[in-house]
Amino acid sequence: MRRRSLIRFAVAAVGAADLPLVGCGKQSGGIPTGSNKSANHEEAQRSATSHTREKDMQLGAFSISLAVKDLEASRAFYEKFGFKAFAGDATKNWLILKNGDHVIGLFQGMFDKNILAFNPGWDQNAQKLATFTDVRELQRQLKANGVQLMSEADESTTGPASFMAVDPDGNTILFDQHV
Repeated sequence: MRRRSLIRFAVAAVGAADLPLVGCGKQSGGIPTGSNKSANHEEAQRSATSHTREKDMQLGAFSISLAVKDLEASRAFYEKFGFKAFAGDATKNWLILKNGDHVIGLFQGMFDKNILAFNPGWDQNAQKLATFTDVRELQRQLKANGVQLMSEADESTTGPASFMAVDPDGNTILFDQHV
């Protein structure tokens, strides 16, 4: 439990927190090109509806949290790309690097795989947005779009909450709201 709390604290700096797992179900397809016009039209309408729903999703700030083997080597490498330390604590094996609006978290020994993170309610500087889509609403929309959730944010609460999805390639996607 202590390790999970430390990860939540560390990842919060780049917009990640509680780590409940969520699985990804059905994928939306593109517009078919076959000869059955009626079926093609129906599929195109379903696809357009799916994209319309996704368009309404305000995911918030985006960052990537990298599981690194050597924090200092990784820091030196990303500094060559213009990233600079923004937050974190190297003595506790985590740093947040920033280059413009791009944010990378470096985490040594905290988790096994890289994590993509979205922070509803935050801009890229971790500042609260005036309006945003609540994480519980995003969860409802994803479920309506066929994403199977392995665990969910508690919909009876307000404020901070999180959930995760795993894409078809095994990439972890965290939706983490801090406001």
